[in-house]
Amino acid sequence: MSGGPDVASMAAAIAGVPGVVGVLLGGSRARGAHRPDSDWDLGIYYRGAVDTAGLAALAAELTGEPVAVAGPGGWGPWVNGGAWLTVDGMAVDWILRDLDRVRTVWAECRQGRYEVGIQPGHPLGFWSPCYPGEVALGRPLADPGDELAALRAEVGRYPEKLRTALVEAAWEADFSVVGAAKSARSGDTLHVSLCLSRAFGVLAQSLHAHARTWCLNEKGALAAAAGLPGAPPGWAARAAALLGGCGSTAAELSRTVASASVLVREVRESLAE
Repeated sequence: MSGGPDVASMAAAIAGVPGVVGVLLGGSRARGAHRPDSDWDLGIYYRGAVDTAGLAALAAELTGEPVAVAGPGGWGPWVNGGAWLTVDGMAVDWILRDLDRVRTVWAECRQGRYEVGIQPGHPLGFWSPCYPGEVALGRPLADPGDELAALRAEVGRYPEKLRTALVEAAWEADFSVVGAAKSARSGDTLHVSLCLSRAFGVLAQSLHAHARTWCLNEKGALAAAAGLPGAPPGWAARAAALLGGCGSTAAELSRTVASASVLVREVRESLAE
């Protein structure tokens, strides 16, 4: 972790704040897929009431300036809250996670049940399997009670019932394309582009589940899905081209939707194999 903030020491200090259970390194840095300028994402797992004033005081100490820390619910229903810091010239994101809620979601996922909630910053919705997925793909930095390590061991195996449910969810991509076709005839670029974005976002989730791989959010989802066994040839490039050139006239939009329909069909056939 050289060349950036001392996140290990930072995590240890965060773990000393009342209510905090542990701290997990997430994002591209946890997966080893980061760029030199990538943010440091720290998941702050808490139970009950977390001392946001204590977190704010620590953040101010680390940055040398006041930092606003959003408490639970301050950033929406799924991304509980947190803060954006700049430490040693690098962006460090603190993201609150209610550990008991994460465990509840994990229990639901094991039964093949999930939610897609409205959440700022997640234009295709927040998919609840993100919670266990973050733990599976993350790396505990501070875990005094070994609770994160124990949960990480559990979520290391992708639930078969969740796999089935998310693969079956691909039906929505067909539904979205049908809706897009109707709007294309009236030249409704906004609705067409939203429908196709939703269709490809759902398929990215289905492709990841089919490969028993966690998909956390929309960022990089097309490219990540391209390397999975069920993805058709040229999946990411074709989807990106359609999203980037929907068109503005009824004829252009209809051609785009027709091509999208072909790609959706190919993915669904691959998922059925």
